[in-house]
Amino acid sequence: MSDDPLLQPFDLKHLRLKNRIMTTSHEPAYPEDGMPKDRYRAYHEERAKAGVALAMTAGSAAVSKDSPPVFNNVLVYSDEVVPWIQNLTDSCHEHGCAVMIQLTHLGRRTTWNKGNWLPSVSSSKHREPAHRAFPKLIEDWDIERIITDFADAAERMQAGGMDGIELQVYGHLLDQFWSPLTNDLVGPYGADTLENRMRFPMDVLDAVRKRVGPDFIIGFRYTADEAQKGGITPEEGIEISKKLAECGQLDFLNVIRGRIHTDPAMTDIIPVQGMRSAPHLDFAGEVKRATGMPTFHASRIPDVATARHAIKSGLLDMVGMTRAHMADPHIVRKIELGREEDIRPCVGATYCLDRIYQGGEALCMHNAATGRELTMPHDIPKAEIKRKVVVVGAGPSGLEAARISAERGHDVNVFEAQANAGGQVRITAMTPRRREMISIIEWREAQCTAMGVTFHFNQYAETGDIVALNPDVVIIATGGLPNIELFETGQDAELVETSWDMITGDIKPADDVLIYDESGDHPALQAAEVAAEAGSKVEIMTPDREFAPDIMAMNLVPYMRSLQDKDVTFTVTRRLLNVERHGNKLLATIGTDYSDHTYTSEYDQVIVNYGTMPLDDLYIELKPLSSNGGAVDHDALIAGEKQSIVRNREGNFQLFRIGDAVSARNTHAAIYDALRLAKDL
Repeated sequence: MSDDPLLQPFDLKHLRLKNRIMTTSHEPAYPEDGMPKDRYRAYHEERAKAGVALAMTAGSAAVSKDSPPVFNNVLVYSDEVVPWIQNLTDSCHEHGCAVMIQLTHLGRRTTWNKGNWLPSVSSSKHREPAHRAFPKLIEDWDIERIITDFADAAERMQAGGMDGIELQVYGHLLDQFWSPLTNDLVGPYGADTLENRMRFPMDVLDAVRKRVGPDFIIGFRYTADEAQKGGITPEEGIEISKKLAECGQLDFLNVIRGRIHTDPAMTDIIPVQGMRSAPHLDFAGEVKRATGMPTFHASRIPDVATARHAIKSGLLDMVGMTRAHMADPHIVRKIELGREEDIRPCVGATYCLDRIYQGGEALCMHNAATGRELTMPHDIPKAEIKRKVVVVGAGPSGLEAARISAERGHDVNVFEAQANAGGQVRITAMTPRRREMISIIEWREAQCTAMGVTFHFNQYAETGDIVALNPDVVIIATGGLPNIELFETGQDAELVETSWDMITGDIKPADDVLIYDESGDHPALQAAEVAAEAGSKVEIMTPDREFAPDIMAMNLVPYMRSLQDKDVTFTVTRRLLNVERHGNKLLATIGTDYSDHTYTSEYDQVIVNYGTMPLDDLYIELKPLSSNGGAVDHDALIAGEKQSIVRNREGNFQLFRIGDAVSARNTHAAIYDALRLAKDL
C-alpha cells in the first residue's frame, strides 16, 4: 500500500473511491445528436483505465428542452439517453472508476436559436453578457415543470448505472435564483431573503432525492463566493454551505469561487496560463472546515505537487485535475509507477475550453490524442521493424515526430539549426505570461533524450547530411519564416517589421506603432503588449470584422487586461495596402474590403503579423531522392493507416513534411500532423 496521500481511498457514503483524484464535470462537446456515444465513452474510459477514481461527466447535461445545447451538451431529457449512459458507466466501472454526471438547466446561459428555438428562461430579466440572449422572466409553471425535469433526469441517470449526480449551481439557472445579482423575482422565490433565493435549488434537490431514494449520491457544484460587489460574499457563502450540510439531502460539496457570466469572470474561475495556480483552493478548505462535508474542488490544479498538498493538508477530500487529464490521461498510473517526471504537463493554454466556447470540440494544445481516442493512441506501440528516422527541425512538430518514432523503437536523429529546440513556441514563451508554453518543448525533448534520440543542434541540415545517415524515413519539420507579402500588392513590404521581431526584442518599439494583423492569432497581441508596455501609442488593425479571432474567449482576457489601460486602439475592417517612406515617418495606405475607400496615415513603425511561409528548400531538394516524392496518402492518414505510396522506385527513403513546413497553422495542428504520421512508421 502506498503512503501517498493522493493514492488513499475515500469513502463517499457507500461508495469507495480508490484514490483522491477525479475529473470534474466538463463538456468536451463530443456528443452526437445529444447522446454520449462511442467517442464520448472512449474519452472517459481512457482516463478510467489509467486510474482516475471518479469521472464526473458532462458540463452540463441539459434536463429541459428550453435549455438548448449551446455547448453541444448531453441531453438527458429523453429516455433515449439511458442506454448510452449505461455504456459509458459500464466502460468506466470495468476499470474501477466511479461515474457521475452533472445535471443542469442553463437558464440564461444559452441562446434561443439552438435546439428547439424556445426562449431562454431565468430568474433575471437581463441577458448574460457571454451568451447575449434576453431571457423570459420565469413563471410559476416554468418552475414546476423544471423541478420535474430535474427529477426525471436524475431517475434516468440512476437507471443508466450512474453512481450519483451533481447539480450545477453556479452560473446556470439554479444559481441565477440564489444570487442577488440575478434574481428579479418577487414572492417565495424572490431576492428579498437568502431563504427565498435558495428555495428553488432546494426544491429541486428535494424532488430529486424523493425520486432516486436515500442511497443514490447527490452533490452540489456551487459558488460560495461570487467575488463581485452585490453578489454572494464569502461570509454568506459559508452560511449557504452550512445550510447545505444541515439539510441532510446532500452527500458532497463541490466548491467554486466566482462567476462565469462574462469571459473575464470565467477566466478568474478557471485561470489560464500566466495566472495563479489553485487560486481558490484555500477557500474550498474553509468550506470543508466550516461544514465537515466531503469537499471536492477544481480550479487550475495542474500538477501533482499541488494536488498532493490539497489532500495532505486536509483542504479537500477529492481533487479535480481536469485540464491536466486532457493533457495526460495517465497521470494516476504514472504516479503509481513512480514516473511523475513522465507526466505530460498542462501548460494552461486552455485551447480545450476556448474551442468549446466558440462552438467547437475540446482538443488539447499538445496532446492530439485527446478526444481522438477511437483513432489516435495515447500509448504508442512498438514497430515490428526498427527503422532509421531523420527529423529536420526541433519545434513542436519535429519533437513530436521524434518522440513518437522513438517510442516505436526506431533509431532517430534530429537536426536543428538553432542552439535550442522550440521553434515558434520558444518565441511565444518569451512573453512572461506565456512562459509555460515552453513545457510543450521541454517535455518532448526530455522524453526524446531518455529514449536515446540523437540531437544535432546548431546544424543547418543539407541534403548530404541527410543522405549520409542512410535513412528509411525523413520528416521535414523546418517550420516557416514570417510572411510580409501584402495581400493586395503581392510585394514584400520592405519597410515593415514582423511581430516576431518585436516579441524577441530584435527591434525596439517606436513611439507610434501600427500592428497590422492579417492572421488573427497570438503574435500580433503579444507584439502589441511589448510595445504598449514600452509606452508606445499602438494601433492594432485587421481587415477582418473582429480582431484576433483565433484568440478565443479566455485567452483574450489577459491581453485585454494588459492593454486597455494603455494607449492602444483597435481598428477593424481596414486593410493595409502599402507602406512607403515619408520623411522620418512611414506612410501607410489603408483601404477596406467593403468599398473603394482609402486613406493614408503616418506611423513611426509598422509591424505585420501575416503567418509564415514554409521553409521548404531542403524538402524540395530531397523530393527526387525519395520513394514517395513527398506525396501523402490522405485517405490512409485520415484512417490512421501507414503511408505506402511509391512514386519513385529508385528512391531510398520516404519523405514527409509536417507542421508549418507545409503551411501556417497552430501548435496543435503541428503536433497532430506528427502523431498521425509517425504512429504508423
